[in-house]
Amino acid sequence: MIKLFSSIPGLPYIIRFLFKIKHPKLEREVFGIKFPNPVGLAAGFDKNAVLYKELSNFGFGFIEIGTLTPRGQTGNPKKRLFRLKDDQAIINRMGFNNDGVDHVVRRLKKNTNVVIGGNIGKNKDTPNERAVDDYIYCFNALFDYVDYFVVNVSSPNTPNLRALQNKEPLTNLLSTLNVLNNKKRKSKPILLKIAPDLTDIQLDDIIDIVISTKIDGVIATNTTLSREGLNSKNRSEMGGLSGKPLSSRSTKVIRYLATKSNNAFPIIGVGGIHSPEDALEKIQAGASLVQLYTGFVYEGPGVVKSINKLLISQNN
Repeated sequence: MIKLFSSIPGLPYIIRFLFKIKHPKLEREVFGIKFPNPVGLAAGFDKNAVLYKELSNFGFGFIEIGTLTPRGQTGNPKKRLFRLKDDQAIINRMGFNNDGVDHVVRRLKKNTNVVIGGNIGKNKDTPNERAVDDYIYCFNALFDYVDYFVVNVSSPNTPNLRALQNKEPLTNLLSTLNVLNNKKRKSKPILLKIAPDLTDIQLDDIIDIVISTKIDGVIATNTTLSREGLNSKNRSEMGGLSGKPLSSRSTKVIRYLATKSNNAFPIIGVGGIHSPEDALEKIQAGASLVQLYTGFVYEGPGVVKSINKLLISQNN
């Protein structure tokens, strides 16, 4: 529907007028990129970069596409996306369904002014010992068409993917990508997306890895496997949980990383942002930028404008 309505002459202008706010107090420079505002759309919504221009009209400061894999794949069998209305949450087990990175690149070639993040992963049938090759392929294919990269090793919906968060394989993966990055004419920021289910000891490892490999930042957090405190009847569906129930844990992870690292690297905060106050909480915990997904689904595009308005008032 967004694609259809955006093709009507004049309607994109009206959408921008209604939802987009430009203000100097919203501008951010993070890991060398200038963002028009700090509110982005998280990966998973526009996996295949078919809507990034239209979605940017709703006021997002940046759009993260993906997760992309070298070869296109259909993902897990349907049904695989579940709305938990009583909890204002979503469970998904999509399984990295995407067209493949080379197909998506063709769409990104038309981009002129949207800040784009490229979220990359591995194909389901690629064994973990060869996972690095998949990330390298996606990195090279996307390099000229995105502003920053996100290494996704934290989705719960690809078998054994989260094992790549362990210290040795993760250090190897990020170090390999950084070496490749530094060989480019001009390097681009690389971020790591982590799960909310990590222990404090594992988060300490993440801090050590980010600092030692000299990548540019962390996205905290991906979806959770926890089902604590849910009321919806379909709460037992397999997959990753996002939305309001994730808010507190995501904020705790952000605060822990920021405090224990002494703000050594930027953090993009995501998880359970449904209101301006939720976004502000993430920023006060240590996030430089925030991202929406489930909050955008439940609250609609007006929440982006509301967050930006609150951030302007907070900076007075």
